[in-house]
Parts: sequence; C-alpha cells; structure tokens
Amino acid sequence: MIEKDVMQKLTDKVSENRANIIQFMRDIVAIPSMDSQIGPVGERIAEEMNKLGFEEVRFDVMGNILGKIGSGEKVMVFDSHIDTVGIGDPDEWTHDPFEGKIEDGIFYGRGACDEKNSTPGMVYGLAFARDLGLLDGWTVYYFGNMEEWCDGIAPNSFVEVDPKVKPDFVVIGEPTKMNVYRGHKGRLELKVTAKGRTAHAASNHLGDNPIYALLPVIAGIRDLEPELGDHSFLGHGKITVSDMVVQTPSINAVPGEAVIYIDRRMTFGETKEGVTAQIEALIPQEYKDRVKIEALFYEEPSYTGFVFPVDKYFPAWVLEEDHPLVEAGLQVRSLMGLPEAPAGKWNFSTNGIYWAGKANIPSIGFGPGDEETAHTINDCVPIDDMVNATLFYALIPKVLKEKI
Repeated sequence: MIEKDVMQKLTDKVSENRANIIQFMRDIVAIPSMDSQIGPVGERIAEEMNKLGFEEVRFDVMGNILGKIGSGEKVMVFDSHIDTVGIGDPDEWTHDPFEGKIEDGIFYGRGACDEKNSTPGMVYGLAFARDLGLLDGWTVYYFGNMEEWCDGIAPNSFVEVDPKVKPDFVVIGEPTKMNVYRGHKGRLELKVTAKGRTAHAASNHLGDNPIYALLPVIAGIRDLEPELGDHSFLGHGKITVSDMVVQTPSINAVPGEAVIYIDRRMTFGETKEGVTAQIEALIPQEYKDRVKIEALFYEEPSYTGFVFPVDKYFPAWVLEEDHPLVEAGLQVRSLMGLPEAPAGKWNFSTNGIYWAGKANIPSIGFGPGDEETAHTINDCVPIDDMVNATLFYALIPKVLKEKI
C-alpha cells in the first residue's frame, strides 16, 4: 500500500521539479535523432541520469543508453525509444520541430509524442522512487533505445547481447493518452519481386513489363482485407502496399524489374506462413515463374557499427486483463486521480513485439500523448500529462510488488 504521506512526498517532488522536467524535455527534443542516430540525445539523457544519481549510466554495444538503479532480485525495464522519424518538408511545419514550442498547455516538436515524451518521467520517476524507498527488492533500468526502423531489435539485443538481462516486467512508454495498454497487433513485412524483360518503349512488344505482372497482386491486396483474421480485443488484420520500386534503363524503356513492399498487420490466430500463403495465392498462375515473395530481413548496422540480424516479423501480443502488472497499472492510475478506464491497446507497433511477443516478458504500456499525432507535423504532448506521468513510473514497482 502506498501511504498517504509517501504519495504526498512524491507529488511534491514532481511539483518542485516541474520546471526541470520540462526543460529536460525541451533539451532532448532540441537534439535531432532521426535514422537511429541517438548518440547525442543519449548523451544528454546520460547527463540527467548522472545528475540524479543513477548507479550505472552507459551506452550499450548497439548505442542505446542505459541507466540502472538498485540491485533487487526482481528486474523491471522502462522502455522509451529516443529515435524519431524525419521531419519531411520543413515548410509544412508551423513551428520549428526542434524548438519545443508550448502553446495552450501543449508541447509541440518532433518526438514530443513518439516517443521522447516518456523519457523525462521515467528518468525522474525512478530517481524519486529510489529516494522514497519505493524500489525495495527491485533492480530497475531506464532503456532509451532505437526503434523506428526495426521494432524490437533493441530489446532483443538488451536480453541476448548487452547487458544480457531478461527482465521480469517491462513498462513501455509509447503514447497511451495516460491509459494502461496491454497489447497490439503484430506485423510482417514482405517484398514481392516481378522480373521482366527490358526493351525500348517504342518497341515495347519486344519487352515484358513486370509492372503488369504485379497489377493482379496489388488489386488482390487492395481487396483482401475483409478476409483477414479478427480478434475480439486486437481487432481485424490489416494489409497495404507500402512502397513500389521499379528498375528501368530509362523512362523511355520497359522496366526489367518491379518490386512492391507489403505491410501486413497481424492479429491473433494469424501466422507468418499463413500470411505469406495468402499473398502467394494472389499471383496468377502464368506469372508464378517470375513473381517471387520473400520476407524482409534487417541487418543494417547501428550508428556504432553493431549489427544484430533479425527477420522483420513482429508477433502480436496481449497481456491478460487480470495479470498483476495490468492490475497494478490500473491501480496506479487510480492513485494518480485519473478517471477509471479499462486497459486498452495500441493501433501501431512497439517494442512489445519482442518483450512480450517473442520473449514472453509481461509488459504494459503507459505514456502521455496520443498516437494519432505520431509521425505528423502536429507531433505533440499535453505538458501536464508529460510531467504527471512521472508519478506512474515512480509508483508502479511498489504497487506491483504487493501483487506478486
């Protein structure tokens, strides 16, 4: 049980440090971290953790930033990805995406929603929890990582490479509108390649256009969604053609190759083998010999040069509604005075695909912000929610410990 005087002390600490938390957020949003280039923003986060007395602060071999407090038997990781997508056309922004503008209580900037917004609360919350004796029996990690280009690769490395720790529980800081989330759909990325024969456009009858071979596949994908799986909590599967690339000698020639990329959101009951077979069935028989499907594989080096090869399959996951971690999260929301709400789910994908989906580590999400503003020119977070999330991250270890 969280005693009233402890809750008051924690609330006071958050209030007294409001300006520090906001400035920290301003600082990390001001540092660009696109394309997984998280070194400089990681250094700024390390500076704050050192100031707050974290016992271990370092970069891992991949280049993610770690902060550790405690040496208890149970381990909890607080996961916040600190890379962002790019800004696109700068002229579309009504403000500097790295300024951290605050207007009408809303903080705007690239990464303000997805997902630098949870870092200040996690870093300060864990320090405050230590100061108030809320971490007895726990080892906790802040894990600021790269996620945008390959979900789950950073936690996979955390468990298997460095620091080789398999946590007992994980809290994911992706935006949840201050609700507790307990799952989301999975994802499979596929590549479909059609081979053709080049010819001059003036003599196109001598060529074999691979774009035309892909047209039935594209049309089939467009019409496939009603046939996809459904789940009472996660919802319906989704599919879209997300990119197309053509190899051609010139714009006055029949191409020699055409490639489409497919983003397939998978619900429970769907397998990557079944998903691949669905696409295979869309290829007309006369094109089977020159249209091939392959799953994508990620083996790009991080900014440190570290390579961790993984296939781009990301399984769906759901934590049971009555799991102690879910119940603890809902109880913490109540302690914070937030309105009662059932545990929900994300529409997009998170590092939970590894923590819970592959490694079977109980995980929940809690973060300020609305995922609908992620990756947009309106990337933003309510400033009060960003500050108050500190309470959740500080309280969850203590509340959970009483349930396990």
